[in-house]
Amino acid sequence: MVRAVITWPHGGRRVSLSFCNTGWSDRIEMSLLEGSSMIFQAICDLPPGYHQYKFLVDGLWRFDDQQLYVQDEYGGINNVIFVKTPELISLSLHGEAFTPTMDIDNIRHVQDRASSSGLTYSEPELHLLDNGIEISRRRLCMHLSSHTIYELIPNSSKVFAFDVEVTVKYAFHAMYKQGLAIVPIWDENLQRISGMLTASDLILILIQLHKNLAVLPDEQLEAHTISAWKAGKSQLYGKANGASQLMFQRPLIQADPDESLKDVALRILQNKISMVPVIHSLDGSSPQLLHMACLSGILKYVCRHFRNRLDYVPLLQQPVGIFPLGTWISGGGARDRLLALHSSESLSCALNILIEAQVSSIPIVDDRGFLINVYSKSDITSLLKDDTYARIQLDQTTLSQALELVDGHRYQTCTRSDPLYVVMERLSDPAVRRLIVVEAGTRLVEGIITLSDVFNFIFG
Repeated sequence: MVRAVITWPHGGRRVSLSFCNTGWSDRIEMSLLEGSSMIFQAICDLPPGYHQYKFLVDGLWRFDDQQLYVQDEYGGINNVIFVKTPELISLSLHGEAFTPTMDIDNIRHVQDRASSSGLTYSEPELHLLDNGIEISRRRLCMHLSSHTIYELIPNSSKVFAFDVEVTVKYAFHAMYKQGLAIVPIWDENLQRISGMLTASDLILILIQLHKNLAVLPDEQLEAHTISAWKAGKSQLYGKANGASQLMFQRPLIQADPDESLKDVALRILQNKISMVPVIHSLDGSSPQLLHMACLSGILKYVCRHFRNRLDYVPLLQQPVGIFPLGTWISGGGARDRLLALHSSESLSCALNILIEAQVSSIPIVDDRGFLINVYSKSDITSLLKDDTYARIQLDQTTLSQALELVDGHRYQTCTRSDPLYVVMERLSDPAVRRLIVVEAGTRLVEGIITLSDVFNFIFG
């Protein structure tokens, strides 16, 4: 037997180690390295040869993407270590235990030896078999198709709506106090929900007021009703082309409680919106607003159903870094390049990007590309605190100053090695609409994964 030291450098509350040759049943508890809050370590006595292993981190199976890893015959991904025979240990070690390492030279050595043994290893790109992905997607879609929005509606809850004649200032102050980023609009004359008031509306209002006046007067928002703003927005942006015209002129998008989760999720994705009002209509009576359906609520329902059935959907146990999922700084099969800003950039610059690029948030990074914070569309309501919007100039206010008005950090992170299920669980929190992907062990921004990304991937 040869003594080997294996580490898990990505943190956690409780970490244990399991090997393939024991059927993954034995658990070796790992201990925090002295002086570290992230690095766990275990010392194992292993026979010479190749060993597949993985980590159980806070109840979830993980692998370390910074070490050599392999895909087994069941589609699972495990780390692999090659333990040299005692005869290969240099005498200059003076009896010290050999500690296998996984640097680049050793990886090449393992691959050469693996080839001669009939084993196959790959770095760093691994892919599930196409049929495994399709089977998992089909099972997730079947679940979404067989359940309705009605099942998401809680037994007791509040749904806010604004009368169309309420002033935008009152409405946005209410949204800020209630922590809402989007609210339905009720038209008394039409006796129905006629539209939605969103954080994007407030951004557009502030941008327009800023273009006309150096400092924003409080009276502009005080006198403007929601109906007046919606009419003005239609005239102002109604002549836009393509997607912009659709965004500013489309009718209300809604859902019926008997529609399937899949149909509603697809409608949200296709229209690039964050949520839809669930409205129940009976002949001869006013329509009833029952719920606000969003992707996080649908995802939470999915996670709850498959939490103890992950083997049924192998896709959920795989690391997100191997999928064409999300938007990345570079590589990773990204559809687009990730937009990021420095904290010294102006608030005006960030707001224009949020509207023009139709993204919901922008990572804020330092000169090294390390994550500092995130500025999101919903953060614009923080300018309503003490009527700050009336005393600032958007192009002279830095993102650093704007973020001082926002309470705490409202973002979460993940790494490329996090299983898809872990990412889904975090995104099912209504307060989390995206995860910033950071390099394991650092805060270097690598990409971003949003709710829409996850559903687009599921639907293929």
